[in-house]
Amino acid sequence: MRVAVAGASGYAGGEVLRWLLQHPEVEVGAVTAGGNAGARLGTIHPHLFALADRVLGDTTPEVLGGHDAVVLALPHGHSAAVAAALGEGTTVIDCAADFRLRDAEAWTTFYDTPYAGSWAYGLPELPLAGGSKARAALAGADRVAVPGCYPTAVSLALAPGLAAGVVEPDDVVVVAASGTSGAGKALKPHLLGSEVMGSMSPYGVGGVHRHTPEIEQNLTSAAGAPVTVSFTPTLAPMPRGILATCTARVAPGTTPEAVREAWQTAYEGESFVHLLEPGAWPTTAAVVGSNHVTVQVALDERAGRVVAVAAVDNLAKGTAGAAVQCLNLSAGLPEATGLLGSGVAP
Repeated sequence: MRVAVAGASGYAGGEVLRWLLQHPEVEVGAVTAGGNAGARLGTIHPHLFALADRVLGDTTPEVLGGHDAVVLALPHGHSAAVAAALGEGTTVIDCAADFRLRDAEAWTTFYDTPYAGSWAYGLPELPLAGGSKARAALAGADRVAVPGCYPTAVSLALAPGLAAGVVEPDDVVVVAASGTSGAGKALKPHLLGSEVMGSMSPYGVGGVHRHTPEIEQNLTSAAGAPVTVSFTPTLAPMPRGILATCTARVAPGTTPEAVREAWQTAYEGESFVHLLEPGAWPTTAAVVGSNHVTVQVALDERAGRVVAVAAVDNLAKGTAGAAVQCLNLSAGLPEATGLLGSGVAP
């Protein structure tokens, strides 16, 4: 497949290119940008040695046309116009939020651009009410919305319990920490090294973070009933990674064994979602640079709550790795093609 990447100068776009360079069935086509158009890619992403001499083109239909697939790594609100100009013969994988939400009112409540509709949702491992998974909607799909990074971690942490009915849908609380790359590459004073190092801070407090409706949409799909989430994100002094700690009330009469069985059954045979052995807990270091997610779950019997924790690399399985996984499913390739690499340590 010949694949173009729009928004290639950002963190997400650079990460998409890193994964595509490892893919045995992909040739990297056009690479485009906005303000960085005309620059040599190596001056922006010096780690992408194989593409260092590529010059970033303008993000136009003429430059992006003629490819088998286009991955959009653009700011929120910019994907719809670009996608509309690409022909039906081109698969479009969107890493932004533009097509993730099925509810127009949810979009207009949290975003300041017109609602563009919804595409197939690119979280194949997501358990759904009734026993199926979101993977079924992705085979052959030529328009796919890549999930947000927080929704990936939170949904994979909690969905098995909701789908199995072992946790209640009406009291879900999430506190999640993210590395600074989740805020993008634009210069922001509060993200300067001297502000972030040695410090953690909350943001988007009080139910206003844009990923809230996406998390609720996913968990509602898993539960088969409305789910409301209290979501508090925090900024951690690290470049990559998300650690999501999620709690919900346990269903009456549910045992610790039944809780673990729900998660074990949900992720048995999955290539990228791993339920850890009892007593082992997810760490961001274990998944950095990989398309893998680690999950652990426990029952706090004294409080009557299930605690589920997930770790994910926000730029990999949280964005770019997921985009390539969706590209594989769309093209009819084995889902894990080019993605099975491990993380890095220490």
